[in-house]
Amino acid sequence: MRPILLGVCSALFFAVTFVLNRRMELSGGSWAWSASLRYLFTLPFLVAIVAGRGRLKPLLEAMKERPGAWLLWGTVGFGLFYAPICFAAAYAPGWLTAGTWQITIISGSLLAPFFGQWVAGSGGASVYERGRIPLRGLGLSLIILAGVALLQTDHARELEPSQVLLGIVPVLIASVAYPLGNRKTMELCGERLDVFQRILGMTLASLPFWLIISLIGLADTGLPSGPQTGQSVIVALSSGVIATVLFFRATDMVRGSMSGLAAVEATQSLEVLFALIGEILILSAPLPSLLSWIGIAVIIAGMVLHSLFSGHTRKKKQAATSRQPHSSFTAGSRE
Repeated sequence: MRPILLGVCSALFFAVTFVLNRRMELSGGSWAWSASLRYLFTLPFLVAIVAGRGRLKPLLEAMKERPGAWLLWGTVGFGLFYAPICFAAAYAPGWLTAGTWQITIISGSLLAPFFGQWVAGSGGASVYERGRIPLRGLGLSLIILAGVALLQTDHARELEPSQVLLGIVPVLIASVAYPLGNRKTMELCGERLDVFQRILGMTLASLPFWLIISLIGLADTGLPSGPQTGQSVIVALSSGVIATVLFFRATDMVRGSMSGLAAVEATQSLEVLFALIGEILILSAPLPSLLSWIGIAVIIAGMVLHSLFSGHTRKKKQAATSRQPHSSFTAGSRE
């Protein structure tokens, strides 16, 4: 029960991002400052965590080995993820952005052929095996897509087509950039770096991008206001530190249980509901229509089914692997 509660709490703190980004946008703050300040304020917290654990030097040494790759994938994974999310906040409510963001599960599945691992082939030779698109899992993901379509269809009735696109397309870009950058940096790290080191490495690598975004904000509205700066600190703490720590702690507690891991992952679908409640309480947003409520319910159901199916699939693969003869070759040893 405790891992589930931690997962729910992490979804709550992640939802703060969508609500406060919308609030800053409505109060006249620049989306560019909302995006860049989050990572600029997250940086010292991450440095303190990694340095406090004595793991800062190994990270810097790893980044020196392939600085170009870190710069590229850190910018993709964090820059092209969060900047579009903040931009979309100017054209759509936070709960709608949070709902559309769940498409990242589908994007992650479609990216599978771009990644792979070295496995033992016939005769002891190693073979690079590319990932395959999980068609059955993708079918379940279409439930999520249907829920997103219901949300956007209802929202589109009140806006011009151009506004709808500006609220959707950036989130679609973010949904691809985040898993792509995340997985590419996992390949860079291998087994050498832990989660906190990798997050800090991606943050450091994306700093040039955030400095450019800061210049855009400076040209747009000048220096950020006091309220926007304060709310950006809250976002950095809630999403960049607290939510991340809670989520990874929850998954770590159930790492030996595929059903438990699936249940923890499913809790993240509550971001949509928490973002909606936050906007109603903080921003006095109107209640969604019946069609939007149906869309939210479909998204949450799709997230739960997808996570349960993923957990069942991982369990079957784990059982099949345990029945195979042991070999001195380990998958991923040549990453």
